[in-house]
Amino acid sequence: MNYSILFLDIDGTILKPDHTYTASTKEAIIQLQEKGIEVFLATGRPIHEIRELAGELGVDSFIGYNGALAIYQNETIIEEPMDKNTIEEFLKVARRNHHEMVLYTDNTNYFTSPDAPEVRKFIETFQMTYNDTFTPEITNRVLGATVMKLNIKQAELYEIETDIHLSHVNVEGAQNCYDVIRKTVNKGEAINRVLKRLNIPKENAIAFGDGMNDKEMLQAVGEGFAMGNADPELFAYAKNKTATVEESGIFNGLKSLGLVD
Repeated sequence: MNYSILFLDIDGTILKPDHTYTASTKEAIIQLQEKGIEVFLATGRPIHEIRELAGELGVDSFIGYNGALAIYQNETIIEEPMDKNTIEEFLKVARRNHHEMVLYTDNTNYFTSPDAPEVRKFIETFQMTYNDTFTPEITNRVLGATVMKLNIKQAELYEIETDIHLSHVNVEGAQNCYDVIRKTVNKGEAINRVLKRLNIPKENAIAFGDGMNDKEMLQAVGEGFAMGNADPELFAYAKNKTATVEESGIFNGLKSLGLVD
């Protein structure tokens, strides 16, 4: 197979729980780029928080905010802010239920209560830098959101529109956190648009992920890999299963395709 493009989730896929990555991951990216294969980071994180990691890995193309923004070599090819009215409804639900939220714009992470213990833990877990306190003026610029301090039964409180569902964050230290996912704006839909823009068939694309926010992504490519440490529900959506993030899952998966050595 003539593979042309690779999409990599970050947390639990590239990054281990200690926020480091294996040398084999960087080596795999180098080997694929030397073959002319495009590499994208595809994450729920805001892009302004992954620039340093991207520089270390030599990657300059991104899908961020769970598909709301996509950049190919400095060219913005997707930008899909959330509906302002939807954000306002989310904030009302959060206040009624004593939940916390972080709302991501293109340059800042806005927290409802920056000093709350759950929020401080979230910031520490994801090593977030560009943080501020939420103000209503930014509701028309929100590209993505995460709800904190809730359980799985409460997730449906935020599914106020048929286009929206919540996805559990599969990261140690963020067990009670859920990403807001839109059925029409997610990693999979973003990949569909990237592939169309670059004229690459689905069969020539590869992706690796570990969380339920990756299910659409793994179905949008020809070779979808679930990490060994993935949310158990994700395996049903992946064509392949690889080793864990700590056991060089990306390198081993690509090796099974004959792309690295």
